[in-house]
Amino acid sequence: MIERAKPLTAKICTFCVGHKKYWSQFEGLKETLLGYHSDFTKKLNNYSVEFIDFGMVDSSELSYEIAEKINAENPDVIFCNMTTYATSSVFAPIMRYSNAPVVLVALQPLEKLDCSKANTRMQLENDNICSVPEFMGVAIRLGKQIHDIISGTLYNDNKADEQISQWCSIAHVLHSLKTARIAAMGHVMEAMYDMHADFTTLTNAFGLHVPLLEIDDAVERFEKVSEDEIKAFEKIIKAEFDMPEPKSDPITRKLTDTDLRQAAIGAAALHKLVEDYNLTGMAYYYEGKENSIQQKVISSFVVGNSILNAKGVPMCGEYDVKTCIAMLIMDRLNIGGSFAELHPFDFTANAILVGHDGPHHIAVANGKPALRSLLKFHGKPGCGASVEFKLKEGPITLLGVALNGEGKIKFITAEGESQEGEIPPTGNTNTRGVFGEDTHEFIKRWCMAGPTHHFALGIGHHSETIAKIAKVLGIECEIVK
Repeated sequence: MIERAKPLTAKICTFCVGHKKYWSQFEGLKETLLGYHSDFTKKLNNYSVEFIDFGMVDSSELSYEIAEKINAENPDVIFCNMTTYATSSVFAPIMRYSNAPVVLVALQPLEKLDCSKANTRMQLENDNICSVPEFMGVAIRLGKQIHDIISGTLYNDNKADEQISQWCSIAHVLHSLKTARIAAMGHVMEAMYDMHADFTTLTNAFGLHVPLLEIDDAVERFEKVSEDEIKAFEKIIKAEFDMPEPKSDPITRKLTDTDLRQAAIGAAALHKLVEDYNLTGMAYYYEGKENSIQQKVISSFVVGNSILNAKGVPMCGEYDVKTCIAMLIMDRLNIGGSFAELHPFDFTANAILVGHDGPHHIAVANGKPALRSLLKFHGKPGCGASVEFKLKEGPITLLGVALNGEGKIKFITAEGESQEGEIPPTGNTNTRGVFGEDTHEFIKRWCMAGPTHHFALGIGHHSETIAKIAKVLGIECEIVK
């Protein structure tokens, strides 16, 4: 029943390059190359992006014109398709004035030349790699950076297609970050020093904005939720979650009707808050006076947060705006992005529990998540419905967004496995993380990298993609192994 609030999208500009003198020497060559270029751009239809194609650029004069047009489109990624040899003068103006990451694509139509039948024209049709070194060298002399080279064959090359897909996913991330509105409501949980962040630093690093909301903005909407809205969210909750009997934890209960209703009201209020303030995501923490409406409202958010996460609107507690950004990055890579921290080791199985109380990404749950009523939220005030689920088994990626000693943003990422096995029935999320041959030693290396104690948790192995995003953004990235 849960679908994305907005579809994944990004804008990509494409063009191909060639050597103008060839056209008079080899009749129809330009048209053949444009046909190959069309076959390349058709691949982009598979990756939820809008692309604007500027066709063949074969002169420096035209390159200046195209550079201006590309910048006017404000793309997230630029693909330069190396259809044949081209002098760097047809590329340098575009590279000089580009504001988006540039990727060179050199996909050869033939797997190899049949030398018994080969001719100059056949070579020119497959000369995709020929001017790549020239373009790279000129980019360096311009003080600009080509962010990747995708080489291989134009047809039936899964590895090349995966790299194209990767850059389209990166475009999704970049598109969302530069227009994101990640709200902050309340204050840092006393006294988590690692949660603090300068919002101007975040704007500088990512291009996003941090709207500052009051708890009363949520209270106002909470108090106006209608019975129809309550029933609608109760239906969603009953469909998406299990409500099991309690097990070994004495502070858990089977979900009560009261907590179900409060969770539905909280979910409705959160959705209205997101809509009214046009939010991409939100990080929050607030305590409030005992039995106050503010405490009641804050205690009702957990289930609604998880629903919004599944819709692509990252929500996290403890006022951790940095981790909310990490969750957004993972969501736009379509790999989840749950709020997580380190929990107890299982030294007998080379594993560690990773999870958190609070918001998680239902889309990457192993089966239906469970809802339990908690008599207390440990370490913080309030009680009510809480989410318990295990991540899908298989490859996982961790992404922490931290600050280095100079106060600059730093990515810390790692890859592991989500292991089959039981998790504690505490009404909190946990998954059994395994990291190499010695998880204990890995965790020491992770801690030595200087992360915050929270991170985003997603499925699949994507540290390489995250490192490329960091490189585009000019952000330090440490891959812990």
